[in-house]
Amino acid sequence: MHDDGATSSSPVPADPGSHPLGVLLGFDGSDQSVRALFYAARAARRLGSPLTVVTAYTVPSLAYAEASLTPVIPAEVARLAAAQGLLDQAREHLQGYPGEVDLRTEHGDAAGVLVRLSTSAQIAVVGARGRGGFFGRLLGSVSSALPAHAHCPTIVVPRQYEVGTESGAARFSPRDESTPVVAGVDGSPHSRRTVRHAVVAALTRSAPLHLLMVMSPIEDWGGSSMAWLPDPELLERHRRDLESQLEADAAVLRTEHPDLTVTCEAVIAEPVAALLEHTSTSQLTVLGTRGHGRVASTLLGSVSQSVLQRAEGPVMVVPPLVAEFPAPRAQQPD
Repeated sequence: MHDDGATSSSPVPADPGSHPLGVLLGFDGSDQSVRALFYAARAARRLGSPLTVVTAYTVPSLAYAEASLTPVIPAEVARLAAAQGLLDQAREHLQGYPGEVDLRTEHGDAAGVLVRLSTSAQIAVVGARGRGGFFGRLLGSVSSALPAHAHCPTIVVPRQYEVGTESGAARFSPRDESTPVVAGVDGSPHSRRTVRHAVVAALTRSAPLHLLMVMSPIEDWGGSSMAWLPDPELLERHRRDLESQLEADAAVLRTEHPDLTVTCEAVIAEPVAALLEHTSTSQLTVLGTRGHGRVASTLLGSVSQSVLQRAEGPVMVVPPLVAEFPAPRAQQPD
């Protein structure tokens, strides 16, 4: 394990030139950030990528009326020392980790730091809540900034994620789970790109992939949705048509990836409730940041905030225009 950009031997990332930071994690020492740290470490092992752990700090602008009131230790030095102390905690948690790790401090606002570094990361990982900095505002300004502006997918790790009781390198081995990776889809170009990220997630986990399309039961089908309710038979016919299209997409994925089990469904349901139900029964839920409005892939609005706040499993948010994951060179054994 090395600090400040030093490297060591590790599995070669799928695209080291484009993603030198590998799996990017913001760390603040809270219990939730520790959970996110273990998730990120396991993700890095699964992808064969480096793990980059970052603590951000800012220095307040203060004016002192008298020289005697000036702190003996400058604020910048104190904040930097505190950030380095947090990285020492991360280092302790990573004892026995067999992969490449870069522990670093960064000066700046938490959201801005993560967004900037995400240009060189394969995925970014954050915990749902924490003390402050990265995590204390995650479901406020950071939750709006990072999923919308990150240059790589962001995974939000919930409070329910279990660190485990293993010791040594075994603590960081990817979990062997039979639950599926679920992708929220809507047929848009960005949704198809989101599915490609879900495919990689499923392949690296040897897990099945489930494509989910959610239609709200009350929609505007050419008139004012406040003035009339759609005919239930019309809704059901449209649902079947969408599910047929979804099955055609699933068939293409099965042809491209013969070892991947792909299932699909289109449902008429309240979007947040449908997505939340799947977060509790899947090992990862993959969503885009934008959608067509009548499906549950529109994030950064009420749906996204509700899902991220209440999800019982990890959620990956794929921002607009992010490139597709390259296929991993080799899977880590689960």
